[in-house]
Amino acid sequence: MSVNAAYPELMPGFRWQDVDADGVRIRAAVGGSGPPLLLLHGHPQTHLTWHKVAPDLARRFTVVATDLRGYGDSEKLPGDPAHANYSKRAMAADQVAAMAALGFDRFDVVAHDRGARVAHRMALDHPQCVARLALLDIAPTATMYAQTNREFATRYFWWFFLIQPFDLPERMIAADPDHFLDRHLAGQIKIGGSLDPRVVAEYRRCYRDPATRHAICEDYRAAASIDLDHDAADEARRIEAPLLLLWGDYGTVGELFDVMDSWRPKACDVRGHALPCGHSPQEEVPDLLLSELDAFLT
Repeated sequence: MSVNAAYPELMPGFRWQDVDADGVRIRAAVGGSGPPLLLLHGHPQTHLTWHKVAPDLARRFTVVATDLRGYGDSEKLPGDPAHANYSKRAMAADQVAAMAALGFDRFDVVAHDRGARVAHRMALDHPQCVARLALLDIAPTATMYAQTNREFATRYFWWFFLIQPFDLPERMIAADPDHFLDRHLAGQIKIGGSLDPRVVAEYRRCYRDPATRHAICEDYRAAASIDLDHDAADEARRIEAPLLLLWGDYGTVGELFDVMDSWRPKACDVRGHALPCGHSPQEEVPDLLLSELDAFLT
């Protein structure tokens, strides 16, 4: 079903629609022509995080930029005691089903932050679907928890705050969701002026929804529980698709983790390097990111 976008001028040539992903409604922006390419955002963003790169990519690919389950304008399922509704397995299945509904059974994936964790699980659960995979500014979830120290816990405090039992973080963020969101973004973005005010306005609109905030907490609760169980069960498996890793040289992941070493045991074909930015290369250094993706995907 076609829907209206808040700022269609940010992604010219795209159309917005709700896709039935095996019973879960996923919001998607679709544009361009050519081989299919799925873009997955992170927290606290929506699909609009890709607005600086999606139109250029659409010259060579059929680009599908979605909102993850619980985020943006996608469906917000309730939490459950096991946090299974927001396991990366469930969130990855949504995206595979959405792409199938759009007519794509095999596609490339570029994913950032939480979306990259979804894409990691997708590559393991649905290897037949993922042709090539680019992950932006993450180390594996299990690695980051296992190597937690005071510096990481201080910088990424939300990894430990958002996982607290319902409804403590939900209530506390509700006191001033704009402030929480703005402080989060300010700590992640290292190149001033990178965020378009219209995009930030959309992030705020979505974050003001209590159902979104609950879904985000459930996403993080799943990462600290059921996702770790799934990762442990697949410890011996490797990502089969060629894997490109890009991370911000000025960000927490790049400063505190050896990104390449963390992924080598988890993939068959790994390459990558740092970019001169913080956490969000698609918003901070879009031209450099496009150059890297052009070389990798084509």
